[in-house]
Amino acid sequence: MAPKGPTDILQARRESLEGFRPPGWVVLLFGAAAVALLPWILLRISALPAQHRAAHWNVAWGGLDVALALLLLAVALAALRRSPWLEGTATAAATLLLTDAWFDVLTTSTRMELLEAIGEAAIVEVPLAVICLLLARKAKQGLLRPPLPVRLQLVPDQPAESDLEDRLSA
Repeated sequence: MAPKGPTDILQARRESLEGFRPPGWVVLLFGAAAVALLPWILLRISALPAQHRAAHWNVAWGGLDVALALLLLAVALAALRRSPWLEGTATAAATLLLTDAWFDVLTTSTRMELLEAIGEAAIVEVPLAVICLLLARKAKQGLLRPPLPVRLQLVPDQPAESDLEDRLSA
């Protein structure tokens, strides 16, 4: 039977990932990273000035970190469930990690902030983004495998004429 709707399409994609299993540390790493961001978000919202040549500077950075935490959690859940969404969530997380690193470095005001931002980018954000991109690539390779064969049946099986004659004569 051919896929009928979004649920069937997701099920077919999930079945195409049957042979792909992310390493167990992926779930732990991304889950821990998402949880570890929570106190950082609270610290950032409370410690950053409300204005930094822009209104709501603290809310803007806090919101970015909330989005990042949610994406990292989505990567962890997609890896745990071997979901077809792993490729997309890992790619989005890599993008947001690199964006965060970029703006952290470029929006610093002091030399100390700059050194902190470069250190955070080099030790945390860029390596995690690379892992995300490698995960997305592996997930894509899993999705490119030929799907399991699906038997298309356009017309229900018809009884043979001799079977039909036997039923009518009975």
